[in-house]
Amino acid sequence: MPQGIAKANLPTKTCPVCERPFTWRKKWARDWEKVVYCSDRCRKTGL
Repeated sequence: MPQGIAKANLPTKTCPVCERPFTWRKKWARDWEKVVYCSDRCRKTGL
């Protein structure tokens, strides 16, 4: 039996710059509430 959570069940957010959905990543586990942008490129572009 596989361990963990299926990718389809991970939380998602929408990037305000490119308006694409992005999925939770393990490296964002501690800061998921603060994550706004899907990538560095979108973060640098900003709103």
